[in-house]
Amino acid sequence: MSIKRQLPNPKQLRELVQFKKPEFNAVKRRLDKALTVEDLRKIAERRTPKAPFDYTDGSAEGEISYQRARQAFQDIEFHPEILKPTPNIDTSVEILGGPSALPFGTAPTGFARMMQTEGEIAGAGAAGAAGIPFTLSTLGTVSIEEVKAVNPQGRNWFQLYLMKDRDISYGLVERAAAAGFDTLFFTVDTPIPGNRMRDTRNGFSIPPQLTVKTVLDALPRPEWWMNFLTTPQLEFASLANTGGTVADLIGAAFDPTISETDLDIIRQMWPGKIVIKGIQTLKDAQRMVDAGVDGIVLSNHGGRQLDRAPVPFHLLPDVARELGNDTTIMLDTGVTNGADIVAAHALGADFVLVGRAWLYGLMAGGRAGVDKMIEIMSAEIRRTMGLLGAASIEELNPSHVTQLTRLVPRETSSRVRAE
Repeated sequence: MSIKRQLPNPKQLRELVQFKKPEFNAVKRRLDKALTVEDLRKIAERRTPKAPFDYTDGSAEGEISYQRARQAFQDIEFHPEILKPTPNIDTSVEILGGPSALPFGTAPTGFARMMQTEGEIAGAGAAGAAGIPFTLSTLGTVSIEEVKAVNPQGRNWFQLYLMKDRDISYGLVERAAAAGFDTLFFTVDTPIPGNRMRDTRNGFSIPPQLTVKTVLDALPRPEWWMNFLTTPQLEFASLANTGGTVADLIGAAFDPTISETDLDIIRQMWPGKIVIKGIQTLKDAQRMVDAGVDGIVLSNHGGRQLDRAPVPFHLLPDVARELGNDTTIMLDTGVTNGADIVAAHALGADFVLVGRAWLYGLMAGGRAGVDKMIEIMSAEIRRTMGLLGAASIEELNPSHVTQLTRLVPRETSSRVRAE
């Protein structure tokens, strides 16, 4: 039996034809196309010169650590619970004595104004608007006081590198305390600089130099260079003199002799919470808990220091099982999706930090791009929790996630002999 044909009904056609209202705001137009952090990354790559983009995107040596960290989040299996209505999903958490509207905050990232001229001002403003903590790096390109001014009611955290000139570091601690920053991240995984080969190949320097190579790279990205050349000169929270590669700056300023004695001195100076960032073994996690710190961050510095370092997400279950009742456990490295954050909380993390993700948003669209990143991750978190049947972060637990095995330690001959 054939289907009867008829002429199109003009009224039905009018209902079907919907003309989209044009968007004249170029930033909003490109950000509206971004559905994931990876989409923001692709926009960022198109709009940012190669050297600063690669500084954000790259890691050390063969970039194996970061690749493994990303793979670890992909190698999970979620276990949803059925017939558990979640009409109201609560993504808020209490962390280090205060609230966060979402279970993640920004990781400390250096040289943010190199990525896009709004830099940490955009990051702090977006974090404050979203009700999540913002972390300023020692190598930040705006001052402690400027971050406080743009995020006066929000939670501001400060990340500390210990310098060879201790007075510089002590001065930063005092300024952060005076500005009302409530948590200090004492970073311990950067005694010397990692070998970030993209930076070397690109000739990336602080500040960027105008060479034939950089000029040619700038031609399709004139807005970045116009912003760079017509906005205030880059200033750093701790470095009075700049010039050379990032590795040159770290090698000249940072101190490879830092020890627990230095931690004790900083603890005496700092009135708020203190967290050790850069924990990569259960043994060191236990040492820091025994030392009485308020929290730890499982981190291999985004894969930017020691290549083939432990994967923080792989380390998490063991640390949570042994120390979860004794300290605040945080995690970073490789987090690019809200589902990553949900999985980390399910396996025992109290909080998650995102670094590259907010910088991709920054490069893609300034403050609006960071807002977009937070919006994307928030939606992914809520959707994942709803599909798992978890109405709050507290309801997430190890039964929701299985880490699938890809890398398994090979038994050594000494271990075989011991058995």
